[in-house]
Amino acid sequence: MLFSRPKSSMVEPERALRGRDHYEFDVPDTHYVTGRPIKAPFPEGYRQVVFGLGCFWGAEEVFWQQPGVWTTAVGYTGGYTPHPDYAEVCSGQTGHTEAVLVVYDPDQTSFEQLLATFFEVHDPTQGMRQGNDVGTQYRSGIYVDGEEQRVLAEQAVSVFGAKLADLGYGAITTEVGPLGEFYYAEDHHQQYLAKNPFGYRCHSTTGVTFPLAELPEHR
Repeated sequence: MLFSRPKSSMVEPERALRGRDHYEFDVPDTHYVTGRPIKAPFPEGYRQVVFGLGCFWGAEEVFWQQPGVWTTAVGYTGGYTPHPDYAEVCSGQTGHTEAVLVVYDPDQTSFEQLLATFFEVHDPTQGMRQGNDVGTQYRSGIYVDGEEQRVLAEQAVSVFGAKLADLGYGAITTEVGPLGEFYYAEDHHQQYLAKNPFGYRCHSTTGVTFPLAELPEHR
């Protein structure tokens, strides 16, 4: 991942790889760390969101450690190719971003807190990259489950964007969209850093704390 150099502009839908109509690789049913399911159905009342914030190995590790997060999984979203594999996503020809599915208990944590974590552990101003990882699969994105999440996500982009601008950063490039098809990544990518604790992590953070108190819901 560190040395891949796929295209840094989105592939046109008509030029995307054809893909397949089913998975051709193993996807585990349970989380390597918690033993909980990583596929629906999830417990009643729990919510989900998908975040793209660079290499999904380190991104998933951050979120499975957050209080109130019930389970996580890594996969591909935001693209065109059905059931892509890792090599296809890294080619830049599927339109997907590497992403983390986060299932959480809203009685134990808030969507706003997860948004704060998301913005604090990567640099949302880098466009089609995070640090040395370059390509469309490393872009920043929030893929929401419903209108309430969409409104909060867009407010968070605006609030954090204003703070970063005041500190001299460029514009936030985070895309906010509906939680569409999430294609689970191959078995060895799931909870990768629990299986390989000395593996690669990319957290190209700005180091700026997200101002939760400035979100309208917290005023």
